[in-house]
Amino acid sequence: MSIGNIVTPLDSAVLDSKEQYIFYHKAIDFTLKELIVAVQAKQLLNQQEVLLFKQYCDLLLYSIEAMRVKYMYDDEENMKVDLTDSSFPNYLEFRYLFNDLALREEYLGKLTDIETLKDEFLDTLMRKKEPIAKRKLFQASSIVYYASAKKEYIFNRFVQGKIITAPEGNQGEHLVSWSFYDVSHNRPFICYMYFDYDGRNILDYKDEIYEVLKNAADREMSLETMAYAIDKRLPKVFPKLIKRVDLGPIHNVFAKDENKVTHAVLKGIANKEIPLESYAISVKIDELKSASEFKEGSFFSKQTFQRWDAMFRQRYVFAPHRIIQMLYNKTPEIMNKLAMAPIQISEFKIDK
Repeated sequence: MSIGNIVTPLDSAVLDSKEQYIFYHKAIDFTLKELIVAVQAKQLLNQQEVLLFKQYCDLLLYSIEAMRVKYMYDDEENMKVDLTDSSFPNYLEFRYLFNDLALREEYLGKLTDIETLKDEFLDTLMRKKEPIAKRKLFQASSIVYYASAKKEYIFNRFVQGKIITAPEGNQGEHLVSWSFYDVSHNRPFICYMYFDYDGRNILDYKDEIYEVLKNAADREMSLETMAYAIDKRLPKVFPKLIKRVDLGPIHNVFAKDENKVTHAVLKGIANKEIPLESYAISVKIDELKSASEFKEGSFFSKQTFQRWDAMFRQRYVFAPHRIIQMLYNKTPEIMNKLAMAPIQISEFKIDK
């Protein structure tokens, strides 16, 4: 099947040809790298937040590259791409990577020795003048996959960042970040929390903080609900600002969701108004600030809680110039409600 004939069910797509793998992985790699540059250039996040944003995106890029190597010559398994409000790999693909690499030593012991495989390749190409069998190519890619990929760099369902000193001028003395891959949306979210601490050394309390974030802030939910859960379960922590970046969906040929931007892109591709490689990215940044504090509880055990302002949401769309023009024509009601004009990024092109 060529990349021009991608026909898939609504909820998930299976990449079942080498052409589709090349197309998909190059597209996602290009898209994320363009997004990182644009977020920094437009100062949608402060300098420290951008550094953390890039680190989480680098984990995504590393994981997607590992998937490319894993599946490229595998005739028995196919990678699944989420189509409903995402276009990122299905969450289970990240889980499979993590599980595979936990057993890497066992798998490496079962694979053909690399020097033996090299000799076989040279003999086939130079003496027999024949192409390498796909089975042998899969053996080679498996060696690369298990020998080079590292489990600690795979984007897991929850990724915890370290507690650091908050940059000057921000609410709160400390900053902690984390990221999660929401299973229901199959796309990543990146979170930041600025907070004060009622104690001498914040590192003495870090395990408690990490545990609560992992259990109470590991999925997409109302930001008010998340903030209240963190505030209630960490009596020594006073959250002052919580920020959440919703990374996606990516609107491209792999998407089949109900999003109006996706529909505009797909219709433009179907009508040959725009090329197959066309894409746009939606990003939402939600912020919740503490307006004041209040105490609750008995006389001998009062706990300080935050009284939160209303959540503030900013929506952004990133796309090449041609796609921005099309979206203004087809979805003006969305374009006119963005936090700023659509942010122009480069076109993605692939050799046919």
